[in-house]
Amino acid sequence: MTNRLRFISAHRAAFGVKRLCRVLAVSRSGFYRWTAGEPARQARAADEDALAEQIRAIHTDSGGAYGSPRVTVELRCQGVRVNRKRVERIMQQRDVVGRHLRRRKRTTIPDPAAPPVPDLIGRDFTATAPNRWWCGDITYLRVGTGWLYLATVIDIATRRLIGWSINIHMRTSLVIDALNAAVAARGDRSASSHAA
Repeated sequence: MTNRLRFISAHRAAFGVKRLCRVLAVSRSGFYRWTAGEPARQARAADEDALAEQIRAIHTDSGGAYGSPRVTVELRCQGVRVNRKRVERIMQQRDVVGRHLRRRKRTTIPDPAAPPVPDLIGRDFTATAPNRWWCGDITYLRVGTGWLYLATVIDIATRRLIGWSINIHMRTSLVIDALNAAVAARGDRSASSHAA
């Protein structure tokens, strides 16, 4: 619609507003409303361009390191009232990208000599009743200057957490403790046949 309105505005002298609106299926009142709002749109675009220049200057001064959160803080320190989403949008539109310095923590280092672990459920994460299939995962959490490791056991049928364990290491006992907690929570059934 905006393209049609712009076309009408650009060619109105040659063909007339009434004819162009009829051919392009645009109401004349809608066209005139759009035309009346043009000064406000131009003012917003000028504000956006000015803000983009400030963003680019902050980004350049940071050596290209700052992303939208830090640029937003810097703008606010300069007295500019702006939210992070607007800064992020302007940076994306103008290809201004901060540096990502965080390295991902590697939690799993496979032993090349170890035999492959069989997939007991064949990647079928559905179950018809509780305690039919369990699955688990391990994740890590940043705490102060160190890490905590969390092992979880989930019942595939109910999608509920039925056992968990947390520790400062990621050894086998972390997973065993989570499985034991699941067995205790669900009763002493043969957990080994249900765990996947």
